Amino acid sequence: MPQKSLSMKKIAEGLRLKYENHLSHRAIATSCGISASTVSHYLLHTKAAELRWPLPEGLSTTDLEARLFPQRKGARPQKPTPDWPKIHQELQRKHVTLALLWDEYRQEYPAGYSYSQFCQKYLVWKKKLPWVMHQTTFRSPK
Repeated sequence: MPQKSLSMKKIAEGLRLKYENHLSHRAIATSCGISASTVSHYLLHTKAAELRWPLPEGLSTTDLEARLFPQRKGARPQKPTPDWPKIHQELQRKHVTLALLWDEYRQEYPAGYSYSQFCQKYLVWKKKLPWVMHQTTFRSPK
């Protein structure tokens, strides 16, 4: 998987080395300080975006990134977060399980968390709760 922080300037340099100097992917990788698979990945995206070398005049690095990775424009949609305090309260009732609560959650949000994610996120939330120690006082009979 290529580095997400790879600058568009490095990508443009890789394209120049490929199409102007006809270097191999391995030689480009060595020159740019990236892996050969990353070079292949970006060259595939360049081909899919129908970009040619030299790059069009005035194409900014932002425009280049948008053309190479159109799916990166927006962030991945967030799954709806369950109401953890309500779930915690419901779990105190008899015969209520996380599986039942997850089932209700998925009926309301079909694209929501899977059962394993739901349980894991509940446990992470639960660990943040303050500890409570219930003490009962013993009274001697009179």
